Amino acid sequence: MKEFVISEAQTEKTILVGLITQAQNEQKTQEYLDELAFLAETAGAEVVKSFTQKLDYPNSVTYVGKGKLQEIRAYIEQCAEDEEAEEIGMVIFDDELSAKQLRNIEAELKVKILDRTSLILDIFAMRAQTANAKTQVELAQYKYMLPRLTRLWTHLERQGGGSGAGGGKGSVGLRGPGETQLEMDRRIILNRMSLLKKQLAEIDKQKATQRKNRGRLIRVALVGYTNVGKSTLMNLLAKSEVFAENKLFATLDTTVRKVIIENLPFLLSDTVGFIRKLPTDLVDSFKSTLDEVREADLLLHVVDISHPDFEDQIKVVEKTLADLGCSEKPLVLVFNKTDAYTFTPKEDDDLTPKTKENVSLDELMQTWMAKMHDSCIFISARERDNIENLKTMMYNRVRELHVQKYPYNDFLYQTYEE
Repeated sequence: MKEFVISEAQTEKTILVGLITQAQNEQKTQEYLDELAFLAETAGAEVVKSFTQKLDYPNSVTYVGKGKLQEIRAYIEQCAEDEEAEEIGMVIFDDELSAKQLRNIEAELKVKILDRTSLILDIFAMRAQTANAKTQVELAQYKYMLPRLTRLWTHLERQGGGSGAGGGKGSVGLRGPGETQLEMDRRIILNRMSLLKKQLAEIDKQKATQRKNRGRLIRVALVGYTNVGKSTLMNLLAKSEVFAENKLFATLDTTVRKVIIENLPFLLSDTVGFIRKLPTDLVDSFKSTLDEVREADLLLHVVDISHPDFEDQIKVVEKTLADLGCSEKPLVLVFNKTDAYTFTPKEDDDLTPKTKENVSLDELMQTWMAKMHDSCIFISARERDNIENLKTMMYNRVRELHVQKYPYNDFLYQTYEE
């Protein structure tokens, strides 16, 4: 049976494919493909070309039209014949593909086929370090692969081709064992999934106990899109060594650290980053990780202000938080990476001159971005710009929340009146 869990990064030439639809214009499709290219790079692949097609909706058989699929195949064959070009080993599609689409596309292109979901799962498998993360990723992979299990047995169909003896629809000798093997694999996977769910349930209990034993401390969670600098900020505030890298999903496991600002202690957690089209199975599997967000008293929504699509990223995070039932929690919008940001003003910005670039932190507080939320701040975690003001803001918010939540637990504030 095919192994779904272990994944190793290796450089592989790949093609990206996306659709321009009524719900997704050309600009949005290009943004998604740019992000897909970053995902592919994170997984160890090298993107050599992208293909797009305008369709009202994805083709139920081949995702793109037959003509576009033949165009992609011709390009793959051309690269294979060209001595100067490198052979294409993989094609990645920007949406989740059905079992039928995967089978038909693979039969036509003769190379490895991935969709956005399987690519994200592959990256998660690479990034998982702890037993908890590995268990969560493995369960998500099995959930994804189970309805696509028939792909693994297409070799039986090829063996049964033709209309002679032992072939075609009358190939009981071939068809029967294939179905038996398929059902056997399905049972093995279902049993494995059941075991993993029990393990995660036990992990959830342990995590819940750990959270209860943390004492009367306010919990602050860093949330945001993937690769916005949450781990770098965590290291800065908690003086810890959380792994941080300029790649997607550098952090999978939630890290919790005790932070003290002046005389005020609280708990700070760094959580897994969100992304557009995040597979539902991953959200379900990472319940114990996301519980840190659900049980937080204050959320720091970190935003990469230097990213051209940061407004869309904010909406993705806000939608995910709403799905988790966390949209009403107290929140501070933290615009990070101001050192890499070039300002583009809008008509309602109170700035002169209007065309100023690399605007100062004080001037950023006058822009339309500062009006996106009641509580926001602009920082650079890498350059440590405005971090002291962030700490002051956190101190005030945490102190306020602690007094509300633990009105009789005043030992933390013995020095406030001094």
